[in-house]
Amino acid sequence: MPRVKRAVIHLKKRRKLYKKVKGYKWGRKNKIRLARPAMLKAGRYAYRDRRNKKRAFKRLWNIKINAMVREQDLSYSKFINLVHKANITLDKKILAHLAEFHPNIFNKILNEIKK
Repeated sequence: MPRVKRAVIHLKKRRKLYKKVKGYKWGRKNKIRLARPAMLKAGRYAYRDRRNKKRAFKRLWNIKINAMVREQDLSYSKFINLVHKANITLDKKILAHLAEFHPNIFNKILNEIKK
């Protein structure tokens, strides 16, 4: 069988790995043995935390809405129930934004729901 030389492929693979781990601390930025598992683990954390970020923001939206609704002597759960009954299609993200930055508009929505 003919001899197969893999230097070019090996260098390409290594360069690609080093590009991904650029900026990592200690030997994880320039040693294959340390860089590879660091890159794989970082990828797993990134995947997991993209979902956790969404979860954290959803909780924050609930808190913002609840804070605004409590000023009007209403609980969060009752407010959401009234929103659904009134067929208001604004999602919680938009409602939280309105509660934080445009309280007068949010209060108008609240008054419409209470009727």
